[in-house]
Amino acid sequence: MPAATQRPARLDVGIVGTGRVGAVLGAALRHAGHRLVAVSGVSEQSRARAAALLPGIPVTSVEEVVGRAELVLLTVPDDVLPLLIAGLSATSSWQAGQLVVHTSGRYGTAIFEAASGHHILGLALHPAMTFTGTSMDLVRLADCSFGITAPEALRAVAEALVLEMGAEPVWIEDRDRPMYHAGLAHGANHLVTLVAQAMQVVGSAGVQDPQRLIAPLLHAALDNALRLGDGALTGPVARGDAGTVAAHLAQLNEQTPDIRPTYVALARATAERALASGRLTAADAEPLLDILAAPEERP
Repeated sequence: MPAATQRPARLDVGIVGTGRVGAVLGAALRHAGHRLVAVSGVSEQSRARAAALLPGIPVTSVEEVVGRAELVLLTVPDDVLPLLIAGLSATSSWQAGQLVVHTSGRYGTAIFEAASGHHILGLALHPAMTFTGTSMDLVRLADCSFGITAPEALRAVAEALVLEMGAEPVWIEDRDRPMYHAGLAHGANHLVTLVAQAMQVVGSAGVQDPQRLIAPLLHAALDNALRLGDGALTGPVARGDAGTVAAHLAQLNEQTPDIRPTYVALARATAERALASGRLTAADAEPLLDILAAPEERP
């Protein structure tokens, strides 16, 4: 593995899976001077994305991509990754000394065990960013961090690849990858659901442009939360305004079935954290939690 640090400064790169992440990272590596030699993409959307972000790069089979590349990016869904590595190992598609990068947040380098007999050099580089699959993402990489996991001898290689893409490497131990990824998914993915629900409810109140109304509030709340953590908490739950919360729940009965349970679950979690931090007294928390425990009433 130490020989990997003596590789040429510029590599022949192949991408397996030109989804939103793969196409963008391929474009970033190309911009850094690496040579894109082949990509694979099954869906029409993947092929269109490759044409837009990686023009002129041949779209071919997975085996051919791996056969042409010195650096292979495996940018496929988490549940597909173990089967992909095992399949390429079973068909002896790997090249000895080949750098193989996956972008899963869940997995570290232990997932490359199935390929251990083929002497590949496995790295885990997970961008902590949500992707649109467009050139807009290349700009966002400048403020992005990657959770990296690698054998110690390859740590400098992993860090260099991330820095070349304009991002910041953050070391994550292999055993900590699932926890790291759970935190990111809980924050980013559930935030999308929460914001979409909030805009739906505000729109139901007759607001013609919910996004315009809610955006400054959400931007301020996110900024305060990132700076202050639980100290940024405001609103009826933090104040113990049980009557206001009850009024909210009555209105949310009229919304789609997903919204009221989400409100209740988050209000309970908010109350528990406010109680634990001393922002909410036990006396104020009791009637609030009683209301949140009441069964849903549908007209």
